[in-house]
Amino acid sequence: MIDKHFVLEDISPVLLYGQNNIHLQMIKSLFPKLRIVARDNVLHVLGDEEEMVEFEERIEEMRKHVLLYNQITPEAILDIVRGRKTDNDHAGGVVVYTTAGRPVKAKSQNQQRLIDEYEKEDMVFAVGPAGTGKTYLGIALAVKSLKEKSAKKIILCRPAVEAGEKLGFLPGDMKDKIDPYLQPLYDALEDMIPPAKLREYIDKRIIQIAPLAFMRGRTLSDAVVILDEAQNTTTAQLRMFLTRMGKNTKMIITGDLTQVDLPRGQRSGLREAHAILKGIKGISFVEMSQKDIVRHKLVTRIVEAYERAESIAEPSTIS
Repeated sequence: MIDKHFVLEDISPVLLYGQNNIHLQMIKSLFPKLRIVARDNVLHVLGDEEEMVEFEERIEEMRKHVLLYNQITPEAILDIVRGRKTDNDHAGGVVVYTTAGRPVKAKSQNQQRLIDEYEKEDMVFAVGPAGTGKTYLGIALAVKSLKEKSAKKIILCRPAVEAGEKLGFLPGDMKDKIDPYLQPLYDALEDMIPPAKLREYIDKRIIQIAPLAFMRGRTLSDAVVILDEAQNTTTAQLRMFLTRMGKNTKMIITGDLTQVDLPRGQRSGLREAHAILKGIKGISFVEMSQKDIVRHKLVTRIVEAYERAESIAEPSTIS
């Protein structure tokens, strides 16, 4: 008789055990010579030595399946135990899967270029209009790196540019005042990481979400670092952020130069970075357009309409 413990690292055990432990009961029935007891993310297994070896291999395959796809079905469990390939094994070009099992992959040529440049370079600028998937795809790439253990943490930040309301007059403490600026980053993460696991990552600071100002003085190593809405940084702010880069770190900087919210007369740091840094080895710029918009079809029409209006307007009428 063999007695072993298996720790289900990096996944929410609920996803493997299934609702009301239906998957766990199935796994128990597939290994009748073993006694399997689950306690949170630990499986205590007692039984036949030969079947234990088989169980160890298969439970690791199931763990990897859940880590990759954020779900597992009874059919997939059966395929894994029987040594057959699961249907998802044939999926190509997928960055990650959402918590609903939907594949996140490039939907345009420039989105694919963003993925390719991220693999090749340490710093990538993704610049383009709203709806082109810059932030969402960037976070997907960061989540993939975390899952593959090529990065130890994800750091996401945005400039907290005030648009109408002053931070000091908003209700709540500093976190309450800042969180609305960071909500789009939380939304993307919640789409790709199960809620319990996401809370754990945030509590352990494996995933950090903060305003740009909080980056000052830090050295960011072994991480994927994303700066969103970079068009709302000044030159000094963006320079400060870029020079936080430490060893084994990748940076993704996203922005839309048509949506600058800085005070009138203040030049966007993203615009200047494009002129200063383009052509430097290790830095790549991916420029997106209306053709890359993946939101509702009306978003494309809205962007095109505003661009037409700006092209014929007097410079003094454009804010």
